[in-house]
Parts: sequence; C-alpha cells; structure tokens
Amino acid sequence: MKFDSPPGQRIELGRESVAWAPCHMGADVNIGKECSIGALAHIGRKVTLGDACRVQGGAYIADECELGDRVFIGPNATILNDKYPPSRNPLQWQPVQIGNDSVIGGGATVIAGCSVGNNAVLGAGSTLTRNLPDNEVWAGNPAVFLMMRNVYNEKQLQLKIETANSEQGE
Repeated sequence: MKFDSPPGQRIELGRESVAWAPCHMGADVNIGKECSIGALAHIGRKVTLGDACRVQGGAYIADECELGDRVFIGPNATILNDKYPPSRNPLQWQPVQIGNDSVIGGGATVIAGCSVGNNAVLGAGSTLTRNLPDNEVWAGNPAVFLMMRNVYNEKQLQLKIETANSEQGE
C-alpha cells in the first residue's frame, strides 16, 4: 500500500496510529495502536509494529521484521532481512526482531539475522552485525558495547535538567 498523498498529509491508520505522506506499507502489515510512521518511510510486507512505535522519516524496515512495543526507529535507519542479497528467496531471509522499549538511532543499520533486545539502544550511524542484548547501549561500525541502558537514561535525564536550567537562566 503506497501512500502518495500530498507531502505532509496525515493518514489515519486506525487504532490512533498515523502515517505521513508519502510513505509505503507492504501487504499484511500489522500496526499496533498509537504508532506514528514518518514521511518517506518504507514498511515491508508482513512487518509487525507493536503498540506506540515511532518510525521516523526515511526509515526502511524489510519484509517480515518485528518490532515490539514502544520502539523508536530514527530517521533513515535501515532494518534488513536478507543476509546475502539479492537472494530473492524468502526462505533464506533472516528477519530482524527488535524488543520492547528499544531505540535504533538515525542512520543506523541492523543486519539481517540480528536481534535487538528489550530496552536496548543502537547509536546513530551504527551497524549492528550481531545480537544486541537487553538493557545495553551499542554504537560504532561494527557496533560494540558502550554502556548499560540505566547509565544512558541518567545521561539523558541530566541533559534535560541542564537544558531546563539554561532556559530558566540558571
């Protein structure tokens, strides 16, 4: 299903989910409630998006990949399913599975057959070539362990506090 309405047009998908034109969604896509799919995103056939997923503009999610609940896919991220392309054979595909509450940074690539655990983060511009465990933050090419998710969350909170303080003139 291709949505090539005028650029920027909001497309209601049901269950409080939306997409922004133009974008593409293949046949048999299963979209959870409260999802948002950005302009120029490509969602392949038989893809599953859990509830409250956010797929930013230009992202590519290959056929049969699965995203858990509250997954964030950054702009121009690529989620692949064919380890030795072009196989043209779905029996050879190795679709990616991404766990609940995970983040795939902008411009990152997840190679076919890799999985991303629950509450994990793959940094922007990174290439994931092996499984990313639960609660870990990885980055680089190839991506390697950087820190645990709780440390990442603390850094994110500290930045929010500093930003709020600077806006208040403190």
